[in-house]
Amino acid sequence: VQLQASGGGLVQAGGSLRLSCAASGRRISGYTMGWFRQALGKEREFVATIGWSGGSTYADSVKGRFTISRDNAKNTLYLQMTSMKPEDTAVYYCAAQLIGSSFNAWGQGTQVTVSS
Repeated sequence: VQLQASGGGLVQAGGSLRLSCAASGRRISGYTMGWFRQALGKEREFVATIGWSGGSTYADSVKGRFTISRDNAKNTLYLQMTSMKPEDTAVYYCAAQLIGSSFNAWGQGTQVTVSS
């Protein structure tokens, strides 16, 4: 499967952005999907996941502000980000859990910058 993330950009603190992750080569409806991010000089961190049935989990730092969703008909994953903070600045990656419990397919990343 190939994953293509898009929708990043520059936003002011308190603003919103929606990221998209378009999948090709395989239907993702049966897989757990996730969003991760990596800030400059830091390790990649978990943001949110969504299971094949729609159940979701979130990092404490984004809970209540970010919403992960999926449109299986469009083979696309989303991340709606609201009330954004400068500390949300990072490259955001989408990923798929194709085999086992590890995320083993990754998109190329999209830059999100939140100005104060």
